[in-house]
Amino acid sequence: MTAPLDVPGSATEADPEAVLAGADRKAIQGRSLGQIAWMRLKRDKIALAGAGVIIFLILVALLAPLIVKFLGHPPLEFHREKIDQSTLTPKDAFGGMSWDYLFGVEPLWGRDIFSRIVYGARISLLIAFLATLLSVVIGTVLGVVAGYFGGWVDAVISRAMDVFLAFPLLVFAIALAGVVPDQAFGMSGDTLRVSLLVFIIGFFSWPYIGRIVRGQTLSLREREFVDAARSLGARGPYIIFRELLPNLIAPILIYATLVIPTNILFEAALSFLGVGVRPPTPTWGGMLAEAARFYTVPHFAIFPGLAIFVTVLAFNLFGDGLRDALDPRGR
Repeated sequence: MTAPLDVPGSATEADPEAVLAGADRKAIQGRSLGQIAWMRLKRDKIALAGAGVIIFLILVALLAPLIVKFLGHPPLEFHREKIDQSTLTPKDAFGGMSWDYLFGVEPLWGRDIFSRIVYGARISLLIAFLATLLSVVIGTVLGVVAGYFGGWVDAVISRAMDVFLAFPLLVFAIALAGVVPDQAFGMSGDTLRVSLLVFIIGFFSWPYIGRIVRGQTLSLREREFVDAARSLGARGPYIIFRELLPNLIAPILIYATLVIPTNILFEAALSFLGVGVRPPTPTWGGMLAEAARFYTVPHFAIFPGLAIFVTVLAFNLFGDGLRDALDPRGR
């Protein structure tokens, strides 16, 4: 039995207008992994809020002189007329908070707390970003080399990781930062202290990312695309930089966003203990250390503490959202 022929005007004939309308539509396009990750991240409103706070803090740090010019006073400027000399605390109620002094003034000297927090963001974020960059670069390079080549190379790098992980980092940082003089390595002042903290935090924390990258590389080097590159004659450096590293971007980014708040807390702890950036340069940890002497003036500790809390929370929320967005098994 033969199939019936399409007769003009019958139900099986395609509508010419529908055919023309379908021809104008765009062809279905595939989406890259980056586009898929961005679509997932856009659905996570909490992660986007964290990213917004991070961008805001970075802008505050970059535009600190301009912000202080219009909304505050120089961070090192004394305003002793705002201080009661008998108690060394602010004269006005609520710690001297007003339109001229948004967060009030410090006890003893009367410096503007708002301005010092704004400028303190520059030091805290700069040290955290540079230390994270240093640890990520060292850990990624050594981790991927150890995981790809294996053998004695892997054994040497892995034992080096174990040695660095055995250091009590906080105690070592206190000892090293305490013995370095005010002038060394051709640097002095804040430049020396910031460079020293970046080196201590970044150089001695690379094994954490190194172990993650090594484990991922051990899995990736057995994949088909690596075998295909070897069969085409690709050498080790090409495979590492063109085949393995692009597939390690996701865990590296996730680790970086989660370790930045850890480095912020570490810098604040060192400044609180008096071995970080030296006063009177404003840092959040240094302000908390000074506030410990004036427990009767709570606003002195509340505002720098809130700055640290909000910054760390924003980075953690964004890091969690980024991990979910870059997870290939996520939906």
